[in-house]
Amino acid sequence: MADVIANMSMSLDGFVADPQDRIDHLFGWFGSGDVEVPTAVEWATFKTSEASAKMLRDAMDNVGALIAGRHLFDITQGWGGQHPMGVPVFVVTHEPPADWPHPDAPFTFVTDGVESAVEQAKKAAGDKNVAVASTKIAQQCLNLGLLDGIQVDLVPVLLGSGVRFFDDLDTTTMLTGPEVVEGTGVTHLSYRVKQGA
Repeated sequence: MADVIANMSMSLDGFVADPQDRIDHLFGWFGSGDVEVPTAVEWATFKTSEASAKMLRDAMDNVGALIAGRHLFDITQGWGGQHPMGVPVFVVTHEPPADWPHPDAPFTFVTDGVESAVEQAKKAAGDKNVAVASTKIAQQCLNLGLLDGIQVDLVPVLLGSGVRFFDDLDTTTMLTGPEVVEGTGVTHLSYRVKQGA
């Protein structure tokens, strides 16, 4: 059965974007090394340390679907119709875009909530993991008991303000771990969510 895992690059003070939704200071590690990691799209080949490259390759091999919120979908312009992970994308939204120029792309607009998006993504992922790539969707998954893991790519920068990874949680959540991978310009932390804790 697929695990549902939230993953974000995060500043040391807990932000995943600055107040204008910029991620420049947080994504520098994707180009901080000399080991190439190709993705499913030509415009995104990462160059990282060997440790980060191994982590990225493992993630890409083990993710079978991705869930995103409408805000992320809009600011990335739908990744041009293909996410770098190369997997089906489930976009949680109140209303699908009227002018989506990639009708044949592997994107599903889910209008009946996060639980439905998780169910559909798990079915599409098969025995692979489901990645959650939006803060509000990750928060909702955690509140609903649908999140199995949290991966933080911790970047040594202090943003001072911006978008927090977890802001609106209903309860205290206990985690186990972390598994730690030291990259260049980033520390990768993997936690498991303690269910029923």
